[in-house]
Amino acid sequence: MKVRNSLRSLKQRHRDCQIVRRKGRIYVINKTQKKYKARQG
Repeated sequence: MKVRNSLRSLKQRHRDCQIVRRKGRIYVINKTQKKYKARQG
């Protein structure tokens, strides 16, 4: 999992990426390609 400042660019990398908010943190998750995982904050 990458911790990044900007998640908008990571969301563009794959069409299945979703931005999810959990416990005050913002995550990029991808059910099909598990390598596209990131967190902000």
